[in-house]
Parts: sequence; C-alpha cells; structure tokens
Amino acid sequence: MDRSFEKFLESKPFYEITKYSGHPDYSKSNVAFTGAPRKHPYDEKKILLISDPFSSNTIFFEFKLSTISHIEELSRIVTESGEIVNLVKIWVKKGSLGLKYEPFIVEDTITYLKDTGPLK
Repeated sequence: MDRSFEKFLESKPFYEITKYSGHPDYSKSNVAFTGAPRKHPYDEKKILLISDPFSSNTIFFEFKLSTISHIEELSRIVTESGEIVNLVKIWVKKGSLGLKYEPFIVEDTITYLKDTGPLK
C-alpha cells in the first residue's frame, strides 16, 4: 500500500488561514438584509426581499435597486416539491428609504401574526 500521501501531509508546515479582505467593508455605510429576492410586480427599478420565505409570518422588504451597494449569494434551499429558493445578503445604503410589509389581523387594535395563532 502506497503511503506517500502520509509523508506529504507530515512534511508540510502548518499555515494559519487569513481572512480574505478583498472587498470593501460594506457595514460602514450600509445595512445588511438577508432573504430571497424577487422581482417587483410592477416597478423594474425596485426589488422585493422575502426575509423568511417558508415562515408563516413572512415579512417582505422593498428597496430601490439604486440603493443597493452589494449583493452576496448565500445558499440555496430546495423545497419538498423541488422548487429552488436562492438566499442572498443585500447591502443597502444607510439613509435610504425602504418599505417593510408585515401581515396583520385587522381589528380595533392591530395584532401582528407573530403575536397570534394561525389565521382561520
């Protein structure tokens, strides 16, 4: 049995891994949002971001594309039906206007879904 790979592993020095810092630090002038991106239904200059696409309390964010400084691909989730959902991290410029859509039950006092049981 050839054991040359063991000799190779033993003879090489150990090196510390250095974090790659080739891109700018977006956190100084931007805020990160994570979710599944979708085309805006009627405005091609905007994007929708679904924060947790499989949650019963899904929150949507809306941003103008011009306010996004950087997009990072994260992971892909595959549903039981075989649908692939891409997750991304978007860096939005601080001070930009964004909209947050959150479902709620219409009552005299607003009650958000995360505070109640499932809708009937």
